[in-house]
Amino acid sequence: MIARMESQTISPALLDNHSRVMRKLRVSLTDACNYRCFYCMEENPVFTAPSNLLTPEEIETICRQLVGMGLEEIRITGGEPTLRPEFPEIIERLSTLPIKTLALTSNGHHLEKKLAHLRTTKLSKINISADSLDEGRFHSITRGGDLPRVLKALFQARDMGFEVKLNAIIFRGINDEEVVDFARFSGREGIEVRFLEYMKIGPGINDFDTRFVPAREMRARLRDALGELTPVSMPRDSTAKVYTTAEGGRIGIIGSESEPFCGDCSRLRLSATGTLRPCLMMNIGVSLRGMATENYPDVVSKVVSWKPNGRLPEIAQGMYQIGG
Repeated sequence: MIARMESQTISPALLDNHSRVMRKLRVSLTDACNYRCFYCMEENPVFTAPSNLLTPEEIETICRQLVGMGLEEIRITGGEPTLRPEFPEIIERLSTLPIKTLALTSNGHHLEKKLAHLRTTKLSKINISADSLDEGRFHSITRGGDLPRVLKALFQARDMGFEVKLNAIIFRGINDEEVVDFARFSGREGIEVRFLEYMKIGPGINDFDTRFVPAREMRARLRDALGELTPVSMPRDSTAKVYTTAEGGRIGIIGSESEPFCGDCSRLRLSATGTLRPCLMMNIGVSLRGMATENYPDVVSKVVSWKPNGRLPEIAQGMYQIGG
């Protein structure tokens, strides 16, 4: 066994053929979402029937087994995870696990009323997606989203002491002119903004060539407007290159396409129906639903062995179906 903490060990099943140790798990609660972002899904998607989703007890059982093997961090995703009626129960159940971090990614629309309860749980980090600070543009990108409502939840979460980040995917000809505005927003509000490159996932395959803005261009725009960016030291398996600005902003840039970080990836994904997947860009995995405890090491080892060491070109499945 490989030592992880003074009193804990990590299962060899979480060590892959490239000496990467799996530490993080993204858990999708549902593929359903109340927004219809053009890059994520079609206008009239078909979602998984609620009866086919993992129950709260199944989610806890699977996650407890994986945490027992050595996984340290869990991030709750969707679709939009707050749409699950059992969302509070699921967070409470996961809060009983011996993990370092419990985090959430949300579109923020239904989040404000859930924050008081979340503050009583182990959940400490919240990423909220908002691809524009312009109300009309945000409404267009999301096909109906409510920016004031989302920002209200974002600010409330910050004020309540959550570690909050704002995620923004940057598209040429749509919101790329807002990069500097986002950076200034970060400095003004004390909220880290993370810029994500457009990815060849689902609908993104169709207009990638015309909408893609590389990370180097984002940095150049920021330097031209705000001066030099100061790098921030991050863990080796971080997805973002993080910088501070002279105006007090904190910016993370996730260059999934042009500056891939696959060689240091430490993430596994659990789908809303129980499939453990090795990679965002791979539509393969093994169902853990109802699996006997003694079978976990062999099954997890198999899934981990499938993780690629380099960037895969694209995946036709939509992001909402994978878990963002």
